[in-house]
Amino acid sequence: MGLHQSPEDDKPSRYAQNNKLPEWKRQWPMFAELHSKAAQATVARFHRNLSNLRKKKEKGYTVGRLKRQSPCEYRSVTYNQSGFDLDNKRGRDGFAYVRFSKIGWAKIRYHRTLPEHATIKEVTLKKEVTGEWFVSFSLETDDEHVPEKPELDTLDASNSVGIDLGILNYILTSDGKTVDWLDLEDEYDRLQREQRKLSRKEHGSNNYGKQRRKVAKVKRKIRRKVLDYQHKLTTWLVKTYDAVLVEDLNVAGMLQDDGNARNKQDVAWRQFITLLEYKGDLYGTHIVQVPTRGTTKECACCGVETAKPIWVREHSCPACGFETDRDANAAMNVLQRGFSELGLGWPESTPVETVTATDTAGFQHVSASHVVETGSPEA
Repeated sequence: MGLHQSPEDDKPSRYAQNNKLPEWKRQWPMFAELHSKAAQATVARFHRNLSNLRKKKEKGYTVGRLKRQSPCEYRSVTYNQSGFDLDNKRGRDGFAYVRFSKIGWAKIRYHRTLPEHATIKEVTLKKEVTGEWFVSFSLETDDEHVPEKPELDTLDASNSVGIDLGILNYILTSDGKTVDWLDLEDEYDRLQREQRKLSRKEHGSNNYGKQRRKVAKVKRKIRRKVLDYQHKLTTWLVKTYDAVLVEDLNVAGMLQDDGNARNKQDVAWRQFITLLEYKGDLYGTHIVQVPTRGTTKECACCGVETAKPIWVREHSCPACGFETDRDANAAMNVLQRGFSELGLGWPESTPVETVTATDTAGFQHVSASHVVETGSPEA
């Protein structure tokens, strides 16, 4: 039977498909092998993916169609509210057992201990490309101990910071701190070696499968190092400041521009901002995204715009004579715009008065290792 594209108004709703699940179980035994909540979560994921594609299409993106996956290619299953049990008593420290309906008991090793008073709302069992299995828990926790964010009228330039997501540095702050990039050179050298080995294997052979898993493990290590670094960096920021103002970047547009897209993806700016917002709620810090247009060109001192090619790393205003590092100027503009977004006037003690001039030797250098050491070990 051939596939065809149904009209938009002829596609079944999520609710209608959930109602058909009992009938499908009777008609096809394969559906009976899956717990009802897991089947409903699969239907929900399908409709969520369709919705995301539709939203991207409405924004002008070129999108294709969802591809059918065979059962053996579907590597995750989600249990929502029921169909699972957690037993912490059967295992020693760091280990536990989870029972999945229709699957059985599985021994797991905790990445971190679950909060004592948290309620497990959802559990996902997933097989990675590397062949390893992971279990993730979605929790509902008591918010009584979450600190309240400071009152807006207490914010000023001494307890707030603007962040420029940099090129030469990972970030540069409006109060003169630069944070190093994470060194991933060794990981990328190894990835290239493993990919060259993969290209020499016969596609579909056992050796190809083994080498593909090796490549996947190297990629996973890179992702984990970036994520861990971002966790430590965002924790350091929200513990240091009462308000963090950051650029609202068009990440998709950045990746489409000419240049090294690999570095931009590994920087994972959108992931960084998402973590920053999450940590802001966790530690009681204001996180504000501001428009990025003109932050580099506009003078933080007088507001006059000056065009700068990407290779010009200094800001020198022809109107007022203010000189500083290009990214420092952008970070100060982010701070000013953040105060405007919060409905606050620009504070009297501005960092423009104390910023170093063109020579960046006066900036406080923060190494990547320092961020890892001082950042919270908790994710």
